[in-house]
Amino acid sequence: MNVVELIRQETRLLAGRTAIVEGPRSITYGDLLDRIGKLRDRLAKLGITAGQRVAFRCSDGIDYIVGALGLLECGAAVVPVADSLTEGEVAETIERIDVAGVVTHLDLVRGEETAIDDIFRWQARASGAELNDRCRELGAAFIRFSSGTTGQSKGVILSHRSIAERTDAANRGLGISDRDVILWVLGMSHHFVVSILLFLRKGATIVVANRGFPFSVLEAAERGGINFIYASPVHYYLLAVSDAVSPGSLAKVRLAISTAMKMPAEIFEMFYRKFGIAPAEAYGIIEIGLPFINTELGVGGRQTVGRILPDYQLRIDGPDENGVGEVLIKGRGMFDGYFSPWRMREECLRDGWFDTGDLGRIDEQGRLSLLGRSKTVIVCAGMKVFPEEVEEAINSMPGIKESLVFGRDHPQYGQTAVAQVVLAGEVEDEQGMMELLRAHCCERLSSYKVPVEFRAVKSLAKTASGKLARDAFSGFSKR
Repeated sequence: MNVVELIRQETRLLAGRTAIVEGPRSITYGDLLDRIGKLRDRLAKLGITAGQRVAFRCSDGIDYIVGALGLLECGAAVVPVADSLTEGEVAETIERIDVAGVVTHLDLVRGEETAIDDIFRWQARASGAELNDRCRELGAAFIRFSSGTTGQSKGVILSHRSIAERTDAANRGLGISDRDVILWVLGMSHHFVVSILLFLRKGATIVVANRGFPFSVLEAAERGGINFIYASPVHYYLLAVSDAVSPGSLAKVRLAISTAMKMPAEIFEMFYRKFGIAPAEAYGIIEIGLPFINTELGVGGRQTVGRILPDYQLRIDGPDENGVGEVLIKGRGMFDGYFSPWRMREECLRDGWFDTGDLGRIDEQGRLSLLGRSKTVIVCAGMKVFPEEVEEAINSMPGIKESLVFGRDHPQYGQTAVAQVVLAGEVEDEQGMMELLRAHCCERLSSYKVPVEFRAVKSLAKTASGKLARDAFSGFSKR
């Protein structure tokens, strides 16, 4: 099974329908699939075969979709690399996943190595044959590192079959069809499988409006026809406060999905008052898919993630006297394994159930409330930040003895990273040292990973065994 072949089959009668709109550019399904096929053939001539891992770094839009699907159709396992990553982060991703090469959008880097065509560049490198065989046998389509390449991120492997199953499962809640015109404002390197691939399978039109936001939304709305929004709470906030987007701009919207993080109540109210549209919150997990889409606005509804979709099952393990325990889920389209270290799905599950790392309880109506995290990961505007990765960057600066990074609640972004730092010696200008440290981190980390506050302290809290006492700071991150 190949998900691109699935898209070809399911849209065979829609060749003339517009598939993607990107500013003044647009492309029909017929032209899109033709471009994908031509790129597939060029990639095959370069020696890309089934099972090879290929890093893919591209600007969002029509070219991103063509590039990703061209790689998928020739059998490669796509390793998305966000164009916001630093060169060091990109290099570490490439090395850790042992890719066969890198396909880069020429908008990002020009005039180097082999040009596939006037859109993409190819850089080949040697990779391990054993891993190629494993990925080919598994039918690997994507390998997604949820944040950077270090810390606790293990690299989630998704096969073509799993993608087909989870997009089918998600559509039980989304109801996407060829009548939908979708406003897209998220980053494609982080949001693609359960969204873009589903939209394409169903013959919908995707209007890419994540450049020049929010003015790009106004331009998209003026084209008319938008009836579906897929965005994060940050985008809903910007739409609500922007004078450029009028209340009537989104009058045809049938469903607005909020994803990536818990939507703060004040953002929900601001957006609802302006547009008369109540965003439905989606609770997605890269290992599982999209098991919850909460459209309930009644009493207690918005305080939960809703009821689980039909193709999934939910379980609370080890509940306390208040019914709060570990949230476990299983269902169609679960991940196939982890890449680093390599572990198959069966080895990672608990009697067939996936441990989400969340703590929650189920109410009498069967709705799930999430009450905290059992892991230390920081979720900033839907992007995962691993404290260990940030600490490694901080500790690499001369004059820093050690550090501790933890999350702090934020009204718009969910959480932001905060750092406590122990200096190696006396410093005359402590504040100046912290500003130098911020600049040091900005050179090594994506902007959303850089702590919003650096605070010099005499010592860090430690456990009896001498490890950093993360529990003293992690607590429950309200969702």
